[in-house]
Amino acid sequence: MTGTITRLPDLGWMLRPLTEIPGVRHAVVVSEDGLRLGHASAENLSGPVASLSVADAESLSAACAAMTMTGRSTSALLFGRGAGARQLMLETDQGFVLFTHAGVGADLGVATDLNADVGLVAQQMQLLVAKIGAHLSSLPRDAAAATS
Repeated sequence: MTGTITRLPDLGWMLRPLTEIPGVRHAVVVSEDGLRLGHASAENLSGPVASLSVADAESLSAACAAMTMTGRSTSALLFGRGAGARQLMLETDQGFVLFTHAGVGADLGVATDLNADVGLVAQQMQLLVAKIGAHLSSLPRDAAAATS
Protein backbone atom coordinates (compact mmCIF):
# COMPACT_ATOMS: atom_id res chain seq x y z
CA MET A 1 0.00 0.00 0.00
CA THR A 2 1.38 3.41 -0.91
CA GLY A 3 0.18 6.88 -0.24
CA THR A 4 1.22 10.44 -0.68
CA ILE A 5 2.60 12.73 1.96
CA THR A 6 1.25 16.24 1.80
CA ARG A 7 3.44 18.97 3.20
CA LEU A 8 1.44 21.14 5.57
CA PRO A 9 1.90 24.89 5.19
CA ASP A 10 3.83 26.58 8.01
CA LEU A 11 1.39 28.86 9.82
CA GLY A 12 4.04 30.49 12.02
CA TRP A 13 3.69 33.87 10.36
CA MET A 14 0.13 34.13 11.69
CA LEU A 15 1.44 33.97 15.25
CA ARG A 16 3.59 37.10 15.07
CA PRO A 17 0.90 39.36 16.69
CA LEU A 18 0.91 37.07 19.73
CA THR A 19 4.69 37.08 20.10
CA GLU A 20 4.64 40.89 20.10
CA ILE A 21 2.61 40.98 23.35
CA PRO A 22 4.89 41.84 26.30
CA GLY A 23 5.85 38.69 28.18
CA VAL A 24 4.95 36.24 25.41
CA ARG A 25 7.90 34.02 24.54
CA HIS A 26 6.64 31.41 22.07
CA ALA A 27 3.49 30.41 20.19
CA VAL A 28 2.67 27.21 18.36
CA VAL A 29 -0.25 25.92 16.26
CA VAL A 30 -0.76 22.21 16.75
CA SER A 31 -2.91 19.62 15.03
CA GLU A 32 -5.14 17.57 17.29
CA ASP A 33 -2.74 14.64 16.99
CA GLY A 34 0.36 16.64 17.87
CA LEU A 35 1.81 17.78 14.56
CA ARG A 36 3.39 21.23 14.44
CA LEU A 37 1.50 23.43 12.01
CA GLY A 38 3.54 26.53 12.76
CA HIS A 39 5.49 28.28 15.46
CA ALA A 40 7.01 31.64 16.30
CA SER A 41 9.18 33.10 19.06
CA ALA A 42 9.37 36.66 20.29
CA GLU A 43 12.40 38.62 19.19
CA ASN A 44 15.43 39.28 21.41
CA LEU A 45 14.66 36.57 23.97
CA SER A 46 17.24 35.32 26.43
CA GLY A 47 17.22 32.35 28.76
CA PRO A 48 17.30 28.61 28.25
CA VAL A 49 14.96 28.66 25.23
CA ALA A 50 15.62 31.93 23.43
CA SER A 51 14.14 30.67 20.16
CA LEU A 52 12.19 27.55 19.29
CA SER A 53 13.90 25.38 16.73
CA VAL A 54 11.69 23.20 14.53
CA ALA A 55 12.63 20.20 16.71
CA ASP A 56 11.73 22.13 19.89
CA ALA A 57 8.44 23.24 18.34
CA GLU A 58 7.62 19.68 17.32
CA SER A 59 8.25 18.49 20.89
CA LEU A 60 6.12 21.34 22.23
CA SER A 61 3.39 20.40 19.75
CA ALA A 62 3.32 16.83 21.02
CA ALA A 63 3.17 18.08 24.63
CA CYS A 64 0.36 20.52 23.76
CA ALA A 65 -1.63 17.75 22.12
CA ALA A 66 -1.21 15.59 25.22
CA MET A 67 -2.34 18.45 27.48
CA THR A 68 -5.40 19.20 25.39
CA MET A 69 -6.29 15.50 25.22
CA THR A 70 -6.09 15.39 29.01
CA GLY A 71 -8.36 18.44 29.14
CA ARG A 72 -10.89 16.79 26.83
CA SER A 73 -10.83 13.58 28.87
CA THR A 74 -11.31 15.50 32.10
CA SER A 75 -14.17 17.54 30.60
CA ALA A 76 -15.91 14.39 29.40
CA LEU A 77 -15.50 12.78 32.81
CA LEU A 78 -16.89 15.77 34.70
CA PHE A 79 -19.47 17.13 32.26
CA GLY A 80 -20.38 14.19 30.05
CA ARG A 81 -19.51 12.94 26.63
CA GLY A 82 -19.13 15.69 24.07
CA ALA A 83 -18.00 18.32 26.57
CA GLY A 84 -14.81 19.75 25.12
CA ALA A 85 -12.05 21.77 26.69
CA ARG A 86 -11.87 25.27 25.23
CA GLN A 87 -8.94 26.65 27.17
CA LEU A 88 -6.27 25.30 29.49
CA MET A 89 -3.57 27.04 31.48
CA LEU A 90 -0.43 25.55 32.96
CA GLU A 91 1.45 27.60 35.53
CA THR A 92 5.14 26.87 36.09
CA ASP A 93 7.90 28.42 38.18
CA GLN A 94 9.06 30.32 35.08
CA GLY A 95 5.80 31.33 33.43
CA PHE A 96 2.55 30.17 31.91
CA VAL A 97 1.47 28.05 28.98
CA LEU A 98 -2.00 28.75 27.63
CA PHE A 99 -3.86 26.45 25.25
CA THR A 100 -7.01 27.18 23.31
CA HIS A 101 -9.05 25.45 20.65
CA ALA A 102 -8.09 27.06 17.34
CA GLY A 103 -10.41 25.51 14.81
CA VAL A 104 -11.31 22.09 13.48
CA GLY A 105 -8.64 19.68 14.69
CA ALA A 106 -6.19 22.37 15.82
CA ASP A 107 -5.05 24.04 19.03
CA LEU A 108 -3.02 27.13 19.79
CA GLY A 109 -0.40 27.17 22.56
CA VAL A 110 1.37 30.24 23.93
CA ALA A 111 4.23 30.28 26.45
CA THR A 112 4.79 33.41 28.53
CA ASP A 113 7.09 34.58 31.28
CA LEU A 114 5.83 35.33 34.79
CA ASN A 115 5.29 39.04 34.08
CA ALA A 116 2.86 38.52 31.20
CA ASP A 117 -0.74 39.66 31.54
CA VAL A 118 -2.31 36.23 30.98
CA GLY A 119 -5.78 37.74 30.69
CA LEU A 120 -4.61 39.90 27.80
CA VAL A 121 -2.77 36.96 26.23
CA ALA A 122 -5.88 34.74 26.45
CA GLN A 123 -8.02 37.52 24.96
CA GLN A 124 -5.60 38.05 22.08
CA MET A 125 -5.47 34.31 21.45
CA GLN A 126 -9.27 34.27 21.12
CA LEU A 127 -9.21 37.29 18.81
CA LEU A 128 -6.59 35.63 16.61
CA VAL A 129 -8.63 32.42 16.44
CA ALA A 130 -11.76 34.39 15.54
CA LYS A 131 -9.87 36.33 12.88
CA ILE A 132 -7.96 33.51 11.19
CA GLY A 133 -9.35 30.31 12.72
CA ALA A 134 -10.10 28.78 9.33
CA HIS A 135 -6.39 28.95 8.49
CA LEU A 136 -5.46 27.41 11.84
CA SER A 137 -7.71 24.39 11.33
CA SER A 138 -6.32 20.96 10.54
CA LEU A 139 -8.80 18.75 8.76
CA PRO A 140 -8.42 14.98 9.25
CA ARG A 141 -5.91 13.46 6.87
CA ASP A 142 -7.27 11.12 4.22
CA ALA A 143 -6.35 7.45 4.43
CA ALA A 144 -3.60 6.54 1.99
CA ALA A 145 -5.03 5.26 -1.26
CA ALA A 146 -4.13 1.68 -2.12
CA THR A 147 -2.51 1.11 -5.49
CA SER A 148 -1.89 -2.06 -7.43
